[in-house]
Amino acid sequence: MPDNKGTSIAKFAEPFVCGGTAATFASIVIHPMDLAKVRMQLYGQLNPGKTVPSFVELLSGMVKNDGIASVYKGVDAAIGRQLVYGTARIGLHRAISDKMKEMNEGKPISFLMKTLSGMASGSIAVCIGTPFDIALVRLQSDSMAPVAERKNYKNVFDALTRTASEEGTGALYKGLLPNVLRGMAMNVGMLACYDQAKESVAKILNDPMTNGPALTTQIGASCVAGFTAAAFSMPFDLIKSRLMAQKVDPVTNKLPYSGVTDCAMQILKKEGPQGFFTGFSAYYGRCAPHAMIILLSIESITQAYKNAFGL
Repeated sequence: MPDNKGTSIAKFAEPFVCGGTAATFASIVIHPMDLAKVRMQLYGQLNPGKTVPSFVELLSGMVKNDGIASVYKGVDAAIGRQLVYGTARIGLHRAISDKMKEMNEGKPISFLMKTLSGMASGSIAVCIGTPFDIALVRLQSDSMAPVAERKNYKNVFDALTRTASEEGTGALYKGLLPNVLRGMAMNVGMLACYDQAKESVAKILNDPMTNGPALTTQIGASCVAGFTAAAFSMPFDLIKSRLMAQKVDPVTNKLPYSGVTDCAMQILKKEGPQGFFTGFSAYYGRCAPHAMIILLSIESITQAYKNAFGL
């Protein structure tokens, strides 16, 4: 006789376990691209007036100067972030959208409902995972600072504890507002658009999706989601990275930016509208594969999970 209690727990945990597993796997694969993206975004701030190098130039220079391991600097923070943030944002979106579908008598929900689900789950997940995001940006950007100003963090936990002890617990939530905006935009662009694109692509390919979407449907929908995720969230991600990485100027004893609006205005004034998309090649190169790996793998992971627990 099946264990109804165990089955219900497994059913509840399904979107969180499967989503977190897929997000963690994807982050490990694309970490070098994420590292290059952050460095390109900060380059304009640290080297005003200079041409931002491409992500290929950045990564090849790191390998040449510091070895192949340098491109995985901060991967422990990336894993910790996805175990918290990735699990929450994907799990909550799936749980909320599934509940909406159930309330809609099993019929597909509208794109507006998918958008609201993505925004709600994205904002909640960001509030939970921001400290790990702070640690990740600090680890990735520390070696770009002058030698005398480097923190030389040992790992993610060292970055978290030192940031809290040296700058106060509030520093772990620096840049929370743009991070929330980014999380909402990312979830809408990636998850809500994927759900919508999956329905549209399935119709074009005559895929009934009886036992889940066909591989061709998954690939087509994930390509769309990869682009929309990058396009929607890039400006917020740039502002978030600038605010999270900023340090007190030893001369003025002030931070470079006073907040989200000030950061956005300074970028617009000094770097122009295109400044909000600095490092877009690396960002898209990071977002598209990341989204595709998550969205392609999560279907297989979910099916394996259901088989394992008899769901």
